[in-house]
Amino acid sequence: MAQPDDADLPFSLLQFYATAPYPCSYLPGRQACSQVAVPAQLIDTRIYAVLVRAGFRRSGMFTYRPWCAGCRACIPVRLPVAEFQATRHQRRALKRHAGLQARELPLVYRDEHYALYNRYQRARHPGGGMDDDDRDQYAQFLLQSGIDTRLIEFSEAGAVRMVSLIDVLDDGLSSVYTFYEPALAGSSLGVYSILWQRQQCLALGLPYLYLGYWIATSRKMAYKADFQPIEGLLDGDWQRLSPPASPLTPPPPAMPCR
Repeated sequence: MAQPDDADLPFSLLQFYATAPYPCSYLPGRQACSQVAVPAQLIDTRIYAVLVRAGFRRSGMFTYRPWCAGCRACIPVRLPVAEFQATRHQRRALKRHAGLQARELPLVYRDEHYALYNRYQRARHPGGGMDDDDRDQYAQFLLQSGIDTRLIEFSEAGAVRMVSLIDVLDDGLSSVYTFYEPALAGSSLGVYSILWQRQQCLALGLPYLYLGYWIATSRKMAYKADFQPIEGLLDGDWQRLSPPASPLTPPPPAMPCR
């Protein structure tokens, strides 16, 4: 993967390095590596938008992309919002949650959000490492940002049902993270959050909703392919991915990281 290039942006001041191997969160038994862009304080919204188009994402102040030798399972994906065609299930999710009230709040810590985050992690991702996050880890992951980030709270009947973190870029919105009330299992809140963000893109005149990475063989990531048409970053170019399958075969055996 080549370094991002834009004559108007100071990428010569950024450095890119590979992390040590760590257990892959999505493919059991695999080791993963990431390429990290530093220093974080130079990555503003304008630079980050170019990095996102090159396949990077962020976790707090940490800007990275998959950098695993011999494995290309992680595909950056984005939704061209004007072309999106909702399925019957997605239309039902919009109707089911039409009563949710969304409001933008400052990017600050709130006990109610942290409690919801913990319930979500323990129910949806037990044993994943994030189900034991303390307040500082939660804040570092979701509330630290050097770019234009919005915290959207969704409530119903006075109760917080969902929280979404969204980055605003020059060509779209980037969905950072969403967590919701796990007691409402089967309610399609996660689907609704993407549909809501897509509507915000349309209202702002932004062409894309960036959805992070999609892995064809990971159940945690499979839902992203349900939003069609969808584009993936393959060999340095954004290309349409054909539904419902992946352009990839199952990932090859793990190899040492770069």
